[in-house]
Amino acid sequence: MKKFLLILSILSFAIFAEEKINAKKPNVYMGRQIAYTMHSSAANWLTRTNREKEESVEEMIRAIELKSGMIVGDVGCGNGYHSLKMAKLVGEKGKVYCVDIQSEMLKLLQERAKKAGIKNCVSILGKYTDPMLPKNSLDLILLVDAYHEFTDPEAMLKKMHESLKADGVLVLIEFRKEDKKVPIKEDHKMSKAQIQKELSANQFKLVRSYDQLPWQHMLIYGKK
Repeated sequence: MKKFLLILSILSFAIFAEEKINAKKPNVYMGRQIAYTMHSSAANWLTRTNREKEESVEEMIRAIELKSGMIVGDVGCGNGYHSLKMAKLVGEKGKVYCVDIQSEMLKLLQERAKKAGIKNCVSILGKYTDPMLPKNSLDLILLVDAYHEFTDPEAMLKKMHESLKADGVLVLIEFRKEDKKVPIKEDHKMSKAQIQKELSANQFKLVRSYDQLPWQHMLIYGKK
């Protein structure tokens, strides 16, 4: 019964959270329906108490192997759930560029960073076609449940490709579409085959994958 209520809560919240930003229904890209963007009014869902259990976030962060001094980006950062964790790991000599298209999300992130005493997060108000990251500067860009909402995937991938260093990587986390037990709306999931189809068509090559997360794919791409 508790599991059923959890699934019902997640699905209901997803419906409430979407369809408030996009002026019209998003396009279809390479056979995939692009999802509506989650609104900042639903930001509390990003910091829900059971997120660690559902997504094993600490395990995911360990798997991307961040090191002190790295320059990283969190595109679609929301209220900074992942950004702040990464900021602690890259340390004072490192930097986290926190990108979101909603200024309300960035404000929430800044408040959380200030409360935690974190000073190496740089907030960037991105565009639908450009995350506004510096070129050839980042060691890693993290996309957690964000890519599937990009209204212009080609433009965003092109800009992120330009922002990565020659040996930089793009880490893409998406809920598994292949698994019907994952209680997320279908257009907010992606299959591994679809991810590979889109990324390989946009100058990215798969470097490695991590398949141990409870609900999500974790695919790591380098530049072709």
